[in-house]
Amino acid sequence: MPKLKTKSSIKKRFARTATGKIKFKPSGKRHGMSKRSNKFIRNTKKSSIMAPSDAALIDHMLPYNK
Repeated sequence: MPKLKTKSSIKKRFARTATGKIKFKPSGKRHGMSKRSNKFIRNTKKSSIMAPSDAALIDHMLPYNK
């Protein structure tokens, strides 16, 4: 059986927790912070757990990270 390729952009942006859920950092913190509200900046500091319906879309792109 051939080896499966991992999508490089996915492995840089997402990680798996010990229980198998997918963890990610919210987008929108690269530049332009002066126009963002303090609530937005505060809420995007921490990483989040992806919803199971969205996690199924990127699950097959991380074949060895299970």
